[in-house]
Amino acid sequence: MTKTAIKSTKINRMQPTAIGTGLLALDVVVSNDDVNNFAGGTCGNVLTVLSYLGWKSKPVARLKNDVPADLLLQDLLKWNVDASLVTRTEDGSTPIIIQRIKEDAEGNPVHSFSLRCPCCSSYLPGYKSILGSAASDLTESTPDHQVFFLDRVSRGTLTLAEDSAKRGALVVFEPSGIGEPRLFREAWALAHVVKYSNERLRDIADLDLKSVRNSLLLEIETLGSAGLRFRSRLPNAESTKWKTLAAIEAPLLKDAAGSGDWCTAGLIHKLSRGGLKGFKRSTNGRLIEALRYGQALAAWNCGYVGARGGMYQVTKNQFEHKIRRLTAGKSIRLSTDERMAASDDLRSLCPSCEAVEFSSKNKSASA
Repeated sequence: MTKTAIKSTKINRMQPTAIGTGLLALDVVVSNDDVNNFAGGTCGNVLTVLSYLGWKSKPVARLKNDVPADLLLQDLLKWNVDASLVTRTEDGSTPIIIQRIKEDAEGNPVHSFSLRCPCCSSYLPGYKSILGSAASDLTESTPDHQVFFLDRVSRGTLTLAEDSAKRGALVVFEPSGIGEPRLFREAWALAHVVKYSNERLRDIADLDLKSVRNSLLLEIETLGSAGLRFRSRLPNAESTKWKTLAAIEAPLLKDAAGSGDWCTAGLIHKLSRGGLKGFKRSTNGRLIEALRYGQALAAWNCGYVGARGGMYQVTKNQFEHKIRRLTAGKSIRLSTDERMAASDDLRSLCPSCEAVEFSSKNKSASA
């Protein structure tokens, strides 16, 4: 074996690292009168799934020092996500998203998402981006990494993305909306991979992005139940016209939330262990294989409640067996009786409810 071959083998055996910033939230899932908490948000899900698949994952976030942050970080720790780049300060914010799952008259799941407290109707805490000054400091201390993921744009986020690209990381951008067009264009220009939903980003056609496609190697548009389409500027898998991949049918549909995040993590896992250089070596066959793997993860995830519900219900060996069958075009069966212990009362997570309760206790104590 040559020295070059030995070096290559060592690199392949190294545990890859992904750093990301964007929506890291506490998902509160209400289903069958059960209330369960999960670390969620697009960035939170993608990095947690990557950790589940064997990566080192490090989210960058600006949370508040509160109970929801406690619950969120406890869940990340359960899946070996490194939270050393997450700050908890009084001027931070821990986003909370309420997801309700019900059934229609025909027994099909119906989902709704809310940013309001179901107890008092007040708006729940939302997302706060990392500060530009903090991002500048982080560029000096972040470890080597193969992938940088972002789903929200801000000056601080773009500072981190630009630094990562200069260091040879693959930059993956998954926007949920355009927001500030100027910053969106900057993010698009920095990214090597962009993935978005045609349902959530319909207005992307209104932006002139031709002048900022120089770095973009892969563009993916998800089409819901119709699958996805992609176009590539990869040297060994170039396709200027859109190519479509039909969806892998979900073996059981209980909750589709988070399935797009699983698809993204699957693609990253299969093609990005060698950073940008490794990604550029992808062939058309490997690209298709990685996308199908991501679609298989998404289909499997639909069978469980919560954006990553299956991770709590099956062993890793069971998971890998099911995914192998799905990617091979074979059918699988999933159990339908998963239940988890109910979590804390919703009112304990809402700042407005907590303030009212605190005020009431003070009044009682002074009476």
